[in-house]
Amino acid sequence: MSSLGIYRCIDDMRAQVAAWKAEGLRVGLVPTMGALHAGHLSLVEAISQNVDKVIVSIFVNPAQFAAHEDLSTYPRQEAADLAALETTQTDAVFAPTAQEMYPDGFATAIAMDGPALGLESEERPHFFGGVALIVLKLLTQTQTDVAIFGEKDYQQLMVIRRMVADLNLPVEIMAGEIMREADGLAMSSRNVYLNAEQRKIAAQLHVILGQLANHPAGADIIKAEAEAKQALLEAGFTKVDYACIRDAETLGVPNANTRARRALIVARLGDTRLLDNRPAS
Repeated sequence: MSSLGIYRCIDDMRAQVAAWKAEGLRVGLVPTMGALHAGHLSLVEAISQNVDKVIVSIFVNPAQFAAHEDLSTYPRQEAADLAALETTQTDAVFAPTAQEMYPDGFATAIAMDGPALGLESEERPHFFGGVALIVLKLLTQTQTDVAIFGEKDYQQLMVIRRMVADLNLPVEIMAGEIMREADGLAMSSRNVYLNAEQRKIAAQLHVILGQLANHPAGADIIKAEAEAKQALLEAGFTKVDYACIRDAETLGVPNANTRARRALIVARLGDTRLLDNRPAS
């Protein structure tokens, strides 16, 4: 267990990283928006096997929320987060304010193409521009050697890998496996929004995802996707944003050149969006 250093200012965080690197140490970053659960802590454990020092960032990024989304109500529990991190290999917590990250006069944006198109962008066209911007800032602010992102947000992982490659950033991007509850529901900070009845329905997401993922390659994808959407609605989900099979690398529709496929689902229970995905056959 490490004694946590807590940094609010970019300059202070950079100074600490510079001191570590002067000692020849390798630094890793786990970017989060807080409300930490076992899935986040598993990312700390995974990256700690590959670096000497671990930074966990906690920042609820306003740039990735639209006006109608849950920025104001997104769970914030810094004291509990810090207590959880004290039990891990975390060495430093970078928890800047919104003013520190987006000072008055901030005027830069990032436009994403490729894997950022479709899926999440259909419902949230602003989202990946905001994600790419904050991740780029965090990577450069911490001067990290490695950063890790969970596979639960699979499209986000692909977008970040594309950005890092396109901008020639000297950062290794690791993928952390999806952590699940006992009934298969992917761990998420937004699961706390579910009431008891919704929580029972939510478990069916993993079951239906498995059925979609096992759809044989070469068979009728459109039919399989339609069946998955119908099954979700019949299970009690109030809306299905998408249930699809995509190329695992490009997130385009699979074709003859596709080497691996991924099944992805986003469904809603009331106002809560639940995401999940897994490799497809």
